[in-house]
Amino acid sequence: MLYQLIIAAGLVIFAINLYLNLRALKRPVAGARLTSPAPLVSVLVPARNEKANIKACLESLSKQDYPNFEVLVLDDNSTDNTSGIVEQIAASDNRVHLFHGEPLAEGWAGKPFACQQLARKAHGDWLLFVDADTTHSPQMLRSVMSLCLELKPSLLSGFPRQTGIALPQKIAIPVIYFMIFSWFPLWIVQYLKKPRPSMAIGQFLLFNTKDYWSIGGHQAVKSRILEDVWLGIEITRWGGRHIAIDLSQVVSCNMYRNVRVMREGFIRWMYSIATLSPVALVGLILAASLFYLVPFYWLWRGLVDSAYTTSWQSIIIFQLVIIYGMRCIVDNRFKEPLVSSIAHPLGFSFLCVCACQAVYRFFTRIGISWKERTYNKNSYVH
Repeated sequence: MLYQLIIAAGLVIFAINLYLNLRALKRPVAGARLTSPAPLVSVLVPARNEKANIKACLESLSKQDYPNFEVLVLDDNSTDNTSGIVEQIAASDNRVHLFHGEPLAEGWAGKPFACQQLARKAHGDWLLFVDADTTHSPQMLRSVMSLCLELKPSLLSGFPRQTGIALPQKIAIPVIYFMIFSWFPLWIVQYLKKPRPSMAIGQFLLFNTKDYWSIGGHQAVKSRILEDVWLGIEITRWGGRHIAIDLSQVVSCNMYRNVRVMREGFIRWMYSIATLSPVALVGLILAASLFYLVPFYWLWRGLVDSAYTTSWQSIIIFQLVIIYGMRCIVDNRFKEPLVSSIAHPLGFSFLCVCACQAVYRFFTRIGISWKERTYNKNSYVH
């Protein structure tokens, strides 16, 4: 009974934290006004084997109603037709420019190296790094820049809408935001006067150019697989302000096209945590399972075991109501499909399995593979 009460109390605390997080998140406003002249924004797109995504991304960027921007794309040694697609779009839009990446330098992870090359070629007062699998509403730049000029951050990032085509992606991907908003105290970070790291998501990173170069650009995180999180840490370590906002109305991302890629992506995130502290990752897996998965087991036991008391069943049902309530709130905010909330145990179990595989790869020194590149102890990338 005491155990069940502790779990229930913990879930209530997480629900309060989730509510405060969503309440604190600012949203870009469509039709926002800009100062004149509008600052030049360099939109930087690293692309490696992105023929399935790059056209939609660039076409959405070309339709921006912001008056002063350039789009720079780096073909990061792709083996598909990524560069050919970019060349076709650049031929009809002089704001789009294609560059070919250098061979990956020793000690660098692929994405930081590509982003560093792009930043060197940019001319903007602001540098916006976006992933090639993102698409953007026509008012994205205008609304985000208006908010950015008002808040004056060194780094503005946020939470795009995560989309998925197949059922497994629709079930598993929304679990990520659920975990972030229920556990991470974003609302405290947003209100603190002294800069503290917020949640940086590499799908959308908008830097003040001077502040970006003050930390050395992506070179400061060149060996980090999760370079976005570490960029946020570096910015605040040097006294810059980092803000996270709700981007779901202006940016969407289809980051995983199939289950295999989704699995590798989840493992990549978890592996990065393991490189910092494998003990912490194991602890997170256990704690998350106790709060978000085990209550479903106790419900099943209550249905098949007549020895369970009515009071136990009531507490367990209360726990599940809190879990599903939190899931529905987050999924509704970010326009995720209802099936993700309904199939919560499946999506969460997938996340836990990926975390266990990340721990195994860390201890066996197998490393991880991403974008046809392998990172292990010999690559000096972590």
